[in-house]
Amino acid sequence: MVTVDFESQTKELIDGLKSTCATYGLGNDGNEFKIITQVFLYKFLNDKFAYEAKQIDENLGKADKWEDAIAKYDADEYEILTMQLGADTATLKPEHFISHLYNRQNESDFAKLFDDTLRDIAITNNDIFSVKTDGGSKIILFDELSQFITDTGKRDNFAKALINQLTEFSFEGIFNQKYDFYATIFEYLIKDYNKDSGGTYAEYYTPHAVAKIMAAILVTEEVQDVTCYDPAAGSGTLLMNIAHAIGEDKCTIYSQDISQKSSSLLRLNLILNNLVHSIQNIIQGNTILEPYHRDDNGHLMKFDYIVSNPPFKLDFSDFRDDLDTKENHERFFAGIPKIPAKKKESMAIYSLFLQHIIYSLDEGGKAAVVVPTGFITAQTGIDKKIRQHLVEHKMLAGVVSMPSNIFATTGTNVSILFLDKNNKEDVVLIDASNLGEKIKEGKNQKTVLSEEEEKLIIDTFNEKKVVEDLSVVVSYEEIAKKNYSLSAGQYFEVKIEYVDIPAEEFEEKMAGFKKELKILFEEEKELENKIMKRLESLSFE
Repeated sequence: MVTVDFESQTKELIDGLKSTCATYGLGNDGNEFKIITQVFLYKFLNDKFAYEAKQIDENLGKADKWEDAIAKYDADEYEILTMQLGADTATLKPEHFISHLYNRQNESDFAKLFDDTLRDIAITNNDIFSVKTDGGSKIILFDELSQFITDTGKRDNFAKALINQLTEFSFEGIFNQKYDFYATIFEYLIKDYNKDSGGTYAEYYTPHAVAKIMAAILVTEEVQDVTCYDPAAGSGTLLMNIAHAIGEDKCTIYSQDISQKSSSLLRLNLILNNLVHSIQNIIQGNTILEPYHRDDNGHLMKFDYIVSNPPFKLDFSDFRDDLDTKENHERFFAGIPKIPAKKKESMAIYSLFLQHIIYSLDEGGKAAVVVPTGFITAQTGIDKKIRQHLVEHKMLAGVVSMPSNIFATTGTNVSILFLDKNNKEDVVLIDASNLGEKIKEGKNQKTVLSEEEEKLIIDTFNEKKVVEDLSVVVSYEEIAKKNYSLSAGQYFEVKIEYVDIPAEEFEEKMAGFKKELKILFEEEKELENKIMKRLESLSFE
């Protein structure tokens, strides 16, 4: 079966689960995303176990029903089988299989059996598949999903409907697929559940073009055993892109995000993309107030690669003063934004994330951070101090200013700031604001880059090319002279067009200009007289 068929059937499964939720009154409910994503994950883990088990024992693959064949194993044989499973495969017991629940769906109190099964899977795999909070608690894989149905009399039928959705096809044929396939499926799965809710840190979905450009510029050579970090990870779009560019088996992912929902989505993304080994490094918590990842000496960890699309504005007045400590003076070297008397929700929290990222970058490390375009030209304040720090410490790679509306959900113009502690030479500044095609996405207008335009940006940056009206390559000294501006437009050459004209035409034009100036001067004098007379009359009164 071709990939497009699997993609279509996977989307049909997701649509079917959403339809079931809607039937039982959970459409657009706050808990719908938990049901959809967790049932999807249960199906994925069930089929992954089957796939791996058949690789270990070919007789299971030959059997009409692998579940019946594996049920004949004695306890020792089953334990040996599970010990041979890959590290990214959940350990399941025969009573955990979907087929087992399917065969028992007509029993009374089936909803309890369904919930207990998911809970037991979560407990059995707690050490590997749990997300931690910054307080040390563990968020297990599954909730008791039937409990989201308030009418207890409908819970059995709801659980039965979910199980029956899972028997139509198997994921087994797509486990050899690569990142692009799973990225498409994941985006489809979460498209209704990963919108900016206005108050949380990073529940934005970073456009694929932005994520692709960031990864392609950061990763230009083969590396091994490197660390990748996002302090405002959201659902992990940026982390998945850079992990794919490096190689999922060549990097370890670290993240933190204040949103429990985002952390759960990131866990799902890691499972789909063969990054289960990094789940233990997903932390749900406040990165700015309580950064979690530390080395053996208790110091904040340093990372090889950092990618992030942090929130730009957020009211953090309730913990702002807690940040102003001796320990944080080095981390927030450029300062902490003051609490405004009005519009506290406009506090520039991105400047704290950016300083945290700079502080968390290892020697020789690289980073790519989405910032509001206003950051690159601010003449005073924290933003300018950060830019000055980057120039004086020679750790800039460059900036790409993106087209407006590259994010459909915000009108803020954004740029991508690239850091590279090894770049002691010239810096690349790209103004891509005129690229892309404007399209409608729902009620919003969005700018979409073509593949050719994405490649143009990537190649121009990586090859440090000067392209008219697109890019410049400047020295750190030139940036300092421009008040540390990182806007490409301020470095473009001013074009003056010279046109040869006859002497008579020149004299004629000059005479015209002189006439216009004379009229303007006369009008100015007349206006000045009127103003003086008015002032004299006011004084007399």
